[in-house]
Amino acid sequence: MEDSPIGLDKWLSAIWLIVNAKNGISSYEIHRGLGITQKSAWFLLHRIRAAMQTGTFNKFMGPVEIDETFIGGLARNMHRADKARKIHGTGGAGKVAVMGLLERHGEVRTMVVPNVRRKTLEEHVNNHVEVGSVVYSDGLKSYGNLANQFVHSVIDHAEKYVEGNIHVNGIENFWSLLKRTIKGTYVSVEPYHLFRYLDEQSFRFNNRKVKDSDRFIKAAQNITDKRVTYKQLTGKEPAGYETSH
Repeated sequence: MEDSPIGLDKWLSAIWLIVNAKNGISSYEIHRGLGITQKSAWFLLHRIRAAMQTGTFNKFMGPVEIDETFIGGLARNMHRADKARKIHGTGGAGKVAVMGLLERHGEVRTMVVPNVRRKTLEEHVNNHVEVGSVVYSDGLKSYGNLANQFVHSVIDHAEKYVEGNIHVNGIENFWSLLKRTIKGTYVSVEPYHLFRYLDEQSFRFNNRKVKDSDRFIKAAQNITDKRVTYKQLTGKEPAGYETSH
């Protein structure tokens, strides 16, 4: 908020709106509701998302659901020129890979990943989950070596989605919330900014059991020592905070 021409009353109103809107809130809604320009609203919301990032060195103890998804526009909705430039192949082609880890009845952690190969996904699992913990995943071959360090159970979605406690329905529910927010509220998210929207959705999910006022206070307190400039948001300077957590 330092040196911001936007009044504190509007900052606090925007924080309340974004942390308590289940499906997010667009810069146009902030622009109309608070009486500021859409450009200022966009800048303001991204700075609030920086405060919604909550990093930690503590590892999940399990049980942990692990899954990955792809975020991006539907090929059928793309202009022909964009489709030819972005889409080469099938499946996740032209989309951004995202990985998620959910400690059952607890928190979710998400990160943008360059690919869904074994080395990439295993590194994130090792960074966020205590060795020996119980982990669940689908049948993706990239998770094939997790049994070397974890108690790993697999659910093959070609056959079923649940077998007793073996499922990844929790993290898939989170993906559903995330994609509903992106497609329904934000419509189009640039890959460069995607991690910020992951921070936003993860914050709301991880604080889903607290009161609206407590969620607001936590986000407001997290603003301390976090600063994101317009040049950083537009790619003219390095980002001011980490791109995964």
